[in-house]
Amino acid sequence: MPAKTPPPSASPAVSADKSAPASAADILAKLPYKTEVHLGEVVVTCALSQVSEVLSTLKAESFTQLSDMTAVDYPNAKPRFQLVYQLLSVSLNQRLRVISHVADGEIAPSVTALFPSASWAEREVWDMFGIFFDGHGDLRRLLTDYGFEGHPLRKDFPLTGTVEVRYDVGEGRVVYEPVNLSQEYRDFDFVSPWQGMQTAMRNPPTAIAGDKPTAVTEADKANKGGKKA
Repeated sequence: MPAKTPPPSASPAVSADKSAPASAADILAKLPYKTEVHLGEVVVTCALSQVSEVLSTLKAESFTQLSDMTAVDYPNAKPRFQLVYQLLSVSLNQRLRVISHVADGEIAPSVTALFPSASWAEREVWDMFGIFFDGHGDLRRLLTDYGFEGHPLRKDFPLTGTVEVRYDVGEGRVVYEPVNLSQEYRDFDFVSPWQGMQTAMRNPPTAIAGDKPTAVTEADKANKGGKKA
């Protein structure tokens, strides 16, 4: 009697703990780049000239999604900026970060040919940090207005900005003017608001030299002396 063939089973489930990290580790072991695990996250560090090569290799090894791209400004570091690419492999259930250092004024390669999702991300990095991408087809500002000067996410960009915008009724259009602050900067003690409130309750304000006594103050003095106001 011929043996019965078992019924076709459903597609095997992917192991939650074993197969994905092992496969990702095998892929990363083959790469000739600096790889480390920082706080449980895999980080690949490469030179700026290797960015396209690294991303192309990782894409061929199942890291097919560029989920995010940004930059970080370290004003006192040499080079000043870090370009950060966040990759995702759905088949391996693994995320990976690629970091490359960029000097101020250095041109980075565009990766829009590899990942079309990088188009807006590179425009945002150019707009906010001033990092230029060679090979981008439409490197315009993304978040700021036409004619905007400076790059707001640089650490040396003034918090008040350089210009302010208002609608001019006489000219019938939006006009730009230099920032004109109506008051001086205030001094802050950088303590918790709750600590500041408790301190104020424990230490009531004292009279300031030159202040004139108020009617309420005079009435209080009269009541203390047994007199009715």
